[in-house]
Amino acid sequence: QVQLVESGGGLVQPGGSLRLSCAASGSIFGPFAMGWFRQAPGKQREQVASVTAGGLAIYADSAKGRFTISRDNAKNTVYLQMNSLQPEDTAVYYCNVQGGRFSYWGQGTQVTVSS
Repeated sequence: QVQLVESGGGLVQPGGSLRLSCAASGSIFGPFAMGWFRQAPGKQREQVASVTAGGLAIYADSAKGRFTISRDNAKNTVYLQMNSLQPEDTAVYYCNVQGGRFSYWGQGTQVTVSS
C-alpha cells in the first residue's frame, strides 16, 4: 500500500516562504509524476505544480516565478518551495503521485498566509 506523508505547512506572513515535502512509501511501479494540488475553502482543488519522472516541471500560472517543485527519486520525495506567499495562497495543499493506472493522494497540509 502506498502512503504519502506531507510536511512543512503552517502559518506565514505575506511575502514569506514555506517548503513543503511529501515522502511516498510503499511499492510504486513504473514511471510516475509527483505533484502538488491545493484547495481553498469553497473552491475546487487545483493543480499547483508537478514534475515528471524525468524532471520536467509544469506550473500553474499562479505559481510561476514564485514556486519551485523538485523531486528526489532515490527517496521518492517531492518538494515545493514557495516564496512570496500571498493570502490567496491560503489552502490545504495535497501531494499527488500519478502513474499510468494509479493516483495516490496525501492527507493534505494546511498553508495559511496572514498577517
